[in-house]
Amino acid sequence: MNVTEMTAKMASGKGFIAALDQSGGSTPKALKGYGIEEGAWSTDEEMFGLIHQMRTRIITSAAFTGEKVIGAILFERTMDGDAGGKPVPAALIERGVVPFIKIDKGLEDEKDGVQLMKPMPELDALLERSKALGVYGTKERSVINSANPAGIAAVVKQQFEVGKQVLAHGMMPIIEPEVNIKSETRAECDTILLAEILKNLYELPEGTQVMLKLSLPIVPGTFDPLVAHPKVLRVVALSGGYKRPEACVELAKNAGIIASFSRALLEDLRHQMTDAEFDASLAGAIDEIFTGSTVKSA
Repeated sequence: MNVTEMTAKMASGKGFIAALDQSGGSTPKALKGYGIEEGAWSTDEEMFGLIHQMRTRIITSAAFTGEKVIGAILFERTMDGDAGGKPVPAALIERGVVPFIKIDKGLEDEKDGVQLMKPMPELDALLERSKALGVYGTKERSVINSANPAGIAAVVKQQFEVGKQVLAHGMMPIIEPEVNIKSETRAECDTILLAEILKNLYELPEGTQVMLKLSLPIVPGTFDPLVAHPKVLRVVALSGGYKRPEACVELAKNAGIIASFSRALLEDLRHQMTDAEFDASLAGAIDEIFTGSTVKSA
């Protein structure tokens, strides 16, 4: 796939984006869910080696193809590794899966009800290296915990500033201002967030597009104006802590939005499975998320 083909797949391809981008802080939890306890490694390198084995097992599975998985978001170390004897981005592209890279370096402490992204002083170098490996786009995450207008405005402003930096490198940014699904003011967060995103989209140059990764809204259809917006290539949803069945039910209520799930994709996979068991479990998860992404309820 070339860049034009990847853009077309992101714009209208049937399927969803797999989030395989757990970073250092979330890796032990991801490994525990996979059936590998913390005592199984003694150094960070060993820990990252184990998570890479899990990810390559997913990427090289017969179930993981561009027929239903149209994109995959990678952790930097995963991008730099191999899968099936090939660089991971190349292995994905060969399967018809568009590669993205997680670029944020974690979150600042909460202020004004939100957590901004930490500074990324080496972002330009990472973008150049990622693009050279064939990576199509990026993903950056902030968190909104309460309906504080100033805080939400700051999150969206920062997200779009980083997004413009990504666009300047000829890559596609996935802007992710996550609303905490446990927030007591979640519906208000959705409303304020929608207004701020629309304002920042208006300020983007004509002909420019971004992608959006959002928490599933309290009120289905809240983000319809974003799905239809000419400056939005695609809106995708995170699972945000929902188990897969519930996440897929909520996803199906929102027309035009596809999944970009991490935990909800991986929750049934175990290190101890035979390859046949692993492939069958992964195929079942992919089918369920694909259906929630493509078959919408009234």
